[in-house]
Amino acid sequence: MAHRALVIAMLPAIGLRVLAVLGFPPAILFYGDSFAFLKEELTPGTARPSGYSLLLALLRPAHSLTLVTVLQHLLVLGLAVALYALLRRRGLPGWGAALLVTPLLYDEFMILLEHMIMADAVFVVLVAAAMALIVWRVTPATAAVGGVLLGLAGITRTVGLPLLILTAAYLLIRRYGWRPLVALLVAGAIPLGAYATWMKVEKGKFGLTEADGNFLWSRTMSFADCAVIKPPERLAVLCPDMPVEQRPYPPHWLWESFSPLLKVPGTANRNQLAGEFARQAILAQPGAYLGAVVTDLGQLLRWERTGVDEKTPYKLPAAERPISESVRGVAEAYEAGPAATRVVEPYAGWLRAYQRFGYVPFPLLTLALVGTLAAALVRRRWDALLPGLAALALVASPPFLAAFDVRYVIPAIPLICLAAGLTLAKGDRAAPAAEREAVKVA
Repeated sequence: MAHRALVIAMLPAIGLRVLAVLGFPPAILFYGDSFAFLKEELTPGTARPSGYSLLLALLRPAHSLTLVTVLQHLLVLGLAVALYALLRRRGLPGWGAALLVTPLLYDEFMILLEHMIMADAVFVVLVAAAMALIVWRVTPATAAVGGVLLGLAGITRTVGLPLLILTAAYLLIRRYGWRPLVALLVAGAIPLGAYATWMKVEKGKFGLTEADGNFLWSRTMSFADCAVIKPPERLAVLCPDMPVEQRPYPPHWLWESFSPLLKVPGTANRNQLAGEFARQAILAQPGAYLGAVVTDLGQLLRWERTGVDEKTPYKLPAAERPISESVRGVAEAYEAGPAATRVVEPYAGWLRAYQRFGYVPFPLLTLALVGTLAAALVRRRWDALLPGLAALALVASPPFLAAFDVRYVIPAIPLICLAAGLTLAKGDRAAPAAEREAVKVA
């Protein structure tokens, strides 16, 4: 069997996902985020883009959260097969290509995200599929499809936007010609432009969210000192009223009742003022800002994802999670019945046991990323730099714009696997299109 190693790797990975479906039906719901995505009334999201909500709307007629999670599990499994096929095409042996996709197949957090009603799993597939397509072969057609995928990623999570620019820079620097570059940018602009226009129609301004300023403001709550910033009176209401050492982690400042952000009336006005305050705070205290970012990135050196006694929403539940009355109707309308996450033993217990050890420690993942980028430069594997730099952008940007979260690192896993495989591949990849055309003319 030509692909025996892949089959051997896939079967247990499928089994883990079957445990998730059987052990935690119909899906795992995450705080208020899942219910915001499940709303029947489609509007551009305030705190996040609504690209994932559009997918859920397409699946709504089935009235099945299980269908959503099974689809997400299948998408990630399909992505693993696609990356394996690409690495085999580049000359890696079957065992090597299969080994490189195992982090994607077996990471417990990836399986958790696939089983959540959250945008992350779909975002992972969109970004990794786009990168794989571009490094597989650059033509106007593949660039256009890659652009659409990255545009869809951008309306799923805004952190995907820089990846479209990064990919355009890659095509430009590698001199693939103007047609693939234009195809990428035009195709990527279609979903982004359509969504921004929808936002304009619904909320009176072009954009993807109304919360970028809020998130950046929450970042500054780690260090902001209004005695140093000296904000004008209209921004002073956003000054924190507790000592730095007592302040909670940035996300709490967005939703908790103690947050001065909630004192500002009007969603758009709040976002604008928060953004202004954040920019003034960063300019007034650049060292403190960078210190907060470095502190957050230091969590990548932590071996365990979560401590044994640590309270976190990222642990598989040991008991049924009741849904708040304020949002229960939203989930039950989508499911056309009870929607609370049930815990079915022994399947749930088996997967909880696996969660305690079934992950790639972040120090190893970070080492793999840094080592891959360095090796790609030394070996001149330029195509490996695209997914490698995309992974770096996904890992490093959240602490600059909001805060570190384990969930934000996971999308880098398939990109690191792809970059590592391309770095190890035999021989040089095909020359850029512009160079091939020059050879033909000569």
